[in-house]
Amino acid sequence: MRAAVFEYVKYMSVNDQPSAKLLEIRGGLIPEPGRVSSVDPEETTPWEQVSPRRIETAHWLRFEDYMREIFDAFGMNRDTPATKRSPERFLKALYDATAGYEGDPKLLTAFPTECRCDADCMLAQIIEGPISFYALCEHHALPFHGFANVGYVAHERIIGLSKLTRLVRLFARRFTVQERLGVQIADALAGIMEPHGVAVHLQAVHLCTQMRGVREEHSKTVTSVWRRGYTDNAELRREFLGEVRSRNPWA
Repeated sequence: MRAAVFEYVKYMSVNDQPSAKLLEIRGGLIPEPGRVSSVDPEETTPWEQVSPRRIETAHWLRFEDYMREIFDAFGMNRDTPATKRSPERFLKALYDATAGYEGDPKLLTAFPTECRCDADCMLAQIIEGPISFYALCEHHALPFHGFANVGYVAHERIIGLSKLTRLVRLFARRFTVQERLGVQIADALAGIMEPHGVAVHLQAVHLCTQMRGVREEHSKTVTSVWRRGYTDNAELRREFLGEVRSRNPWA
């Protein structure tokens, strides 16, 4: 597979040909269009690609034809060098933006702490953020993007800090809504780590309200999700939200 990826990248850099060459290299299937140029082994981890999506060649080419028809009907001039391959590029971009469906957060690895078998042992609150994310609203398939802050109070397990970023983006790279995104992140962490508490704070702008409908250009949507100790401990919530405010990249 890696040899095929390098072969494709080399071919595209010289010939700038459409996806037909990719289909030939992939043996008639398109497992991951939109990411074929990524050969960085650190780009993904195993639990992020548990169920790679595979789209048959005939289906993919039919989807491209649909997009050509739609772009033509909406007024795009596809006879220019810039737009000739727009249907192909659009599909690859959409496929890449929804790569989160391939992962399984339950397979994420947590590590033991010093609190083994001690129910009262509490480690310091850990807060990671702001974590940038991009998602597609399931109502209009338009992007919403912003920042996540994730906090937890560890008990017997901790998690690598980079995995918090990966977990946020695993759920964000789907068709979703902001409310569900926060709940999924919080519940995944609570299930994997069984901590004393989990907090997730999301702040995002939604193009479905900025480009259409009410066209509200300056609004931001904020959601907070609390699990376990954060639900009952107001001081813990204040400490978390104070850190979030001090790190606000939009402030």
